[in-house]
Amino acid sequence: MNLTISKMAEGISPSPTLSLDAKFKQMKKQGIPVVGFGAGEPDFETPDRIKNAAIDAINKGMTRYTPAAGTLELRQAVCDKFKRDLGIEYTVNNIVVSNGGKHSLTNIFMCICNAGDEVIIPSPFWVSYPEMVKMANGKPVFIYTTEEDGFKFSAEQFEKAITDKTRAIVVNSPSNPTGMIYTREELEKITEIAVKNNIYIIFDEIYEKLIYEGEHINPATFGDEAKELTVIVNGLAKAYAMTGWRIGYTAANEKLTKAMSSLQSHATSNPNSIAQAAAIEALLGDQSEIGTMCAEYVKRRNYMVERINSIDGISCLNPNGAFYIFMNVKELLGKEHYGKVINSAQELCDDMLERALVALVPSEGFGIDGYARLSYATSMEDIIEGLNRIEKYIKGEA
Repeated sequence: MNLTISKMAEGISPSPTLSLDAKFKQMKKQGIPVVGFGAGEPDFETPDRIKNAAIDAINKGMTRYTPAAGTLELRQAVCDKFKRDLGIEYTVNNIVVSNGGKHSLTNIFMCICNAGDEVIIPSPFWVSYPEMVKMANGKPVFIYTTEEDGFKFSAEQFEKAITDKTRAIVVNSPSNPTGMIYTREELEKITEIAVKNNIYIIFDEIYEKLIYEGEHINPATFGDEAKELTVIVNGLAKAYAMTGWRIGYTAANEKLTKAMSSLQSHATSNPNSIAQAAAIEALLGDQSEIGTMCAEYVKRRNYMVERINSIDGISCLNPNGAFYIFMNVKELLGKEHYGKVINSAQELCDDMLERALVALVPSEGFGIDGYARLSYATSMEDIIEGLNRIEKYIKGEA
């Protein structure tokens, strides 16, 4: 039988972060004492108030289809959240609730890209952005940033990357994988160029509540033209420890919102009705648990940054948000470790997993070589043990 799949599907790479997480969990299941720094999800439990809202929804029979774009109540809660947090006005006609942030982003790219349209993506980037653009028959165009510049692109780099096929630029702040945030001044310059060239700003703020220094700035607050071109992507996974609940949402102009709602109505219908009910409680209820999580993340981050920078051969910047360390491993590459030369971050992470039983995410999947991403969304006990293992590996004692 001559079975084929589409060229588009053949061109999509699997998520390296999810692949690593699956391998880590399989090793744990087999009883191998591996320490994992790969997870992109909080290690906290979903707050009880949110769980109870879901239980109440089940008991009330809220188990049927909802509007494709989400219930009116949840979309209004999202509008209330934007008013409370950013001081900007949206109506329910600007909001689409989807099955997680990934689904929201896929909807966006599917609705703004024609074949060959370009989407500018700063590198290092979250692993799924380029693949999503390719799924929409678009072309990812990369702006390369450096550690010296805080892994942030400049307005000048943005302007140079624009062509007559440019449809959008992706801005992720705080960033996955680097944890860096864009300042008001930086975003104002970027937004000015986007408005001048009529380019969408896909603003992924999924980590907006996890900021430790500085402030969260959203380009939609810079005036009506900026708001019209900004497509906000957010969700409940990171701030409320709700990764498995799969609720994301977008705020955009009404034309794009209508298109995304129509697309979603055919692709998936509505998001989970019970999770939507819980999401209303998450957004509108007591927000104090976020502060509790952030305080713990700061402790972990501070320990990891100090410890990593004390070990010969590796180093890192101090991230301002999210829950990732982007560790520089360039000094370890091109050298012999345990009888073989390690030439890439991928090879280094593979060898560390095999010899030291510590799981890191190599930076190639983020569009850059010479780094590894470590998540501190794990216990301090595992962080200490994992960094002990990394140090022993580097010293040749693994």
